[in-house]
Amino acid sequence: MSAPAPAVAAARLHVTGVVQGVGFRPFVHRLAARHGLAGWVRNATGDVQIEVEGSTEAIADFTRALEREAPPLARIERVRLERIPPAGRGSFAIQSSAAESGGRQPISPDVALCASCEAELFDPADRRYHYPFITCTDCGPRFTVIEALPYDRERTSMRAFTQCPECSREYRDPTSRRYHSETNSCPTCGPRVWLAGGEIVRHRPDPIAAVARLLRAGLIIAVRGLGGFHLACDATDEQAVRRLRARKHRDAKPLAIMVRTLEQARAFAFVGPEEAELLASRERPIVLLRRRPGATLAPSIAPGLDTVGVMLAYTPLHHLLLHHAERPLVMTSGNLSEEPIATANDDAVRRLAGIADAFLLHDRDIVARYDDSVLRLAGGAPLFLRRARGYAPLPVDLPLASPLPLVAVGPHLKNTFALVHGRRAWVSQHIGDLENLETLEHFQSTLSDFRRLFHVEPAVAVRDLHPGYLSTRVAGDLGLDRVIPVQHHHSHIAAVLAEHSRTGPALGIAFDGTGYGDDGHTWGAEFLVADLAEYRHVGRLRYAPLPGGDLAARCPWRVARGYLSLDRSVAAAFARAFAGVDLHELEIVDQQLAVALNTPFASSMGRLFDAAAAVLGVRATSQYEGQAAMELEALAGTRPAAPFPFAVRPGPDGIAELDPLPLLIALGEARARGVDPAELAAVFHESVAAAAAQLAARAAAEAGLNVVALGGGCFQNARLLASLKRRLTRRGIQVLVPRRLSPNDGAISYGQAAVAAALLCQEVSP
Repeated sequence: MSAPAPAVAAARLHVTGVVQGVGFRPFVHRLAARHGLAGWVRNATGDVQIEVEGSTEAIADFTRALEREAPPLARIERVRLERIPPAGRGSFAIQSSAAESGGRQPISPDVALCASCEAELFDPADRRYHYPFITCTDCGPRFTVIEALPYDRERTSMRAFTQCPECSREYRDPTSRRYHSETNSCPTCGPRVWLAGGEIVRHRPDPIAAVARLLRAGLIIAVRGLGGFHLACDATDEQAVRRLRARKHRDAKPLAIMVRTLEQARAFAFVGPEEAELLASRERPIVLLRRRPGATLAPSIAPGLDTVGVMLAYTPLHHLLLHHAERPLVMTSGNLSEEPIATANDDAVRRLAGIADAFLLHDRDIVARYDDSVLRLAGGAPLFLRRARGYAPLPVDLPLASPLPLVAVGPHLKNTFALVHGRRAWVSQHIGDLENLETLEHFQSTLSDFRRLFHVEPAVAVRDLHPGYLSTRVAGDLGLDRVIPVQHHHSHIAAVLAEHSRTGPALGIAFDGTGYGDDGHTWGAEFLVADLAEYRHVGRLRYAPLPGGDLAARCPWRVARGYLSLDRSVAAAFARAFAGVDLHELEIVDQQLAVALNTPFASSMGRLFDAAAAVLGVRATSQYEGQAAMELEALAGTRPAAPFPFAVRPGPDGIAELDPLPLLIALGEARARGVDPAELAAVFHESVAAAAAQLAARAAAEAGLNVVALGGGCFQNARLLASLKRRLTRRGIQVLVPRRLSPNDGAISYGQAAVAAALLCQEVSP
């Protein structure tokens, strides 16, 4: 007698996480076939839904493999399984998507060209040879083309392109890696690229090769990419780089370069194993690398710095451009300084006409504006300087579920916002500085897109404590019933705690430029005993006047003058800070200080770095925010140094203060004696780290704490972060540093959301 057939069982699975736009349905189809299961899979608004029929053992094996063998771009968060009656299905199919109200799930960021597509791109025998929009289920645009969920072609900007018979065959073939690839296309049916810009572009049958020739000739080209335009030029041509800077009004801020391979990157910079992994990752961020002496890069790529931002090509168009150009290219954002990057063809031609000599355009609409992400290594681990392409809009969950949906509108500078439902916080890509109408419109349109994509209608707005920020007005203009203000530096510490799934308490150290303090002064170097809901101020940098207020951020000599006003008897130590400064301007500043006119008191660590740079003669005026501090870090390098004394004393209100004046005096006197400024720059870094560790350890012990959280833009300084962390760790203190978000103001919205969620939880708890 033959063995009885195994009993047929059935199950329904709901899979949540990043499981749409990553080749998940084709993967499920292949997996079901391998295990002999019938049923179906479909995208829904909030998850991927699967029904399978077969033996109990096969369903169990299928479920285990679902998580173990998921596609490389998938991030499964949860698989919920329920038993159902068998329906007698005889095959497995991919069903049409189901749009459901109230569903919400993460969206995959755009990812770099995969190795298989790259091989086809350069294979003369392949039908997609040199096709600049080649893609498959493992790579290509996602966030920048998705208009709504569930993820299907008709809800993306690819709906404008009807697949040809050959592409349609691939799309329906379960053995093809383009099976249900919603961005699938080819030269016959997909997007196209062309060159525009007057006489220089006439008679150019191959626009990408033509652009490469123009770049080699020293021209500047606006290139439409994934999330907007880049401005490109030859990175080895000093005159071309200078022209780009002059036209873009970007006098000194460093420019990023793009190369095709790691080997090419190593020709211009030192690339360690961790940096190589970051560069070649599917996210393809800009990575800050130590510049190789004697490299052929134009000197004005990153003047005054020992680092250069490098990224590898991440789209097929970039690969082709670099292949033809045969040299590194500057790839900087396609905008005028302080404006959002251009995304639409007509907008770019209008806004960038005074910068670009020609335009490389394409006809695939960009749904989401998307800057390049920027990271560096600090203490051997990646640290975000800007979180955007490749990472946003992946959510960063909160340790507490917010009882009400909310939107945290973020800070004034380096703005992001966070949209929250329950524990889930969708932190936006980098928006920029809210200082012009264009950026405000970018904020508003992106927030509208997030509300639509993730089906969140906020009931509460969260803003910075500062009454004058544009983001504060934005929060009020949303028309919500409630607006919660959160202090800036509490947000910094809350962001670090929350991303580590902590609610506190901890000792927080927030070092940044400026933020509105709850005592009416300007804060920027604060020690807070904090949990998510509240904080207690236990330490700070000594207050000093900032003549000119915000103007001081661009004039380090003004900051030094403010410190000098605390003790005029030490003028000789500060003399180098004012060399070359107009005497009349000095007199005006001294008059301001004498009558306290527009000279707010500040405890800013960022401004202390500026003052030290001025005192050492490194920089008296800055052309961009943070320039003096960045050059000071570059000057210090990795040379060893012993700290100078940095007094800790009780402030007039009983809060412990670090008094930097003796340190600035000692630095100025040593420089006057001829001590190498590079040595003194290293001394300054170690002095700040040593004093901060001393005060933090004492404050933590007094509060009975053994955890310190570090937040704020000054911790983008790799030497400062590593030195302070090392000194605290040696004292047996656990140190939390930002990993999933930047230490700078890009994390403020997430911190605001964490604080608001904690406050709302307190209100509803019994």
